[in-house]
Amino acid sequence: MRIRQSIEESIELKSKILNDKAMLKSIGDVVEICVESLNNGGKILFCGNGGSAADAQHLAAELSGRFYFDREPLFAEALHVNTSYLTAVANDYSYDEIYSRLVKAMGQKGDVLIGLSTSGNSENVVRAFKTAKEIGMATVGLTGETGGKMKDISDFLLNVPSADTPRIQESHILIGHIICELIETEIFGSM
Repeated sequence: MRIRQSIEESIELKSKILNDKAMLKSIGDVVEICVESLNNGGKILFCGNGGSAADAQHLAAELSGRFYFDREPLFAEALHVNTSYLTAVANDYSYDEIYSRLVKAMGQKGDVLIGLSTSGNSENVVRAFKTAKEIGMATVGLTGETGGKMKDISDFLLNVPSADTPRIQESHILIGHIICELIETEIFGSM
C-alpha cells in the first residue's frame, strides 16, 4: 500500500538523520550561530521557492511569533512575503535577483541567512548566499543529498540524505523545528 510505503520512507530517512553524528553536530552549530546573532541584535532571514518558500515562512513565524511558549519575539523574516517587491524585481531585473537584493538591503554582518532548496541549485538562493557572504552574514543551507551549488557556499550545510523532494521537505521541517525549539530554549530558557 502506497500510504504505508510513504510513511516508511519518511521514517527511514529520519532514522538516517538521527544516526548521522555529523548532521546532529551541524544542527547544534546552526543553533549556536543563530543564538549568537539574535543575542547581538542580529536577525535570521529565510528564503526558498515553492514548498521551500512555504517552509521558510513557517520557520520564520516560529521564531518571530512563538514556538512552545509565550516570550518576546525574535527578528526572523522570510524574504518572499512582499509580493509587490517580488513581482517588481522579478519583472524589472530577474527572478534570480529577488533574494540577493533584499539581503543587500536588509542584511548586516552577523546576521544569518537560511536557504532552503531541495536541489541546492536554486539560482535566486545561490545568489542570495553569495551576497550574504560579501556582507559577512552566516549562511545555512538546507538541501538534499548532494547539496548542489549551495554545498560550496554554505557555512553550514544540512543536506538531507535523499533525492526525493517530499521526503527532503519533511526533513527540512523536522530540522527547522528542532532549530527553532533550541533557539527558543537557549535564549529564553525552558518553560
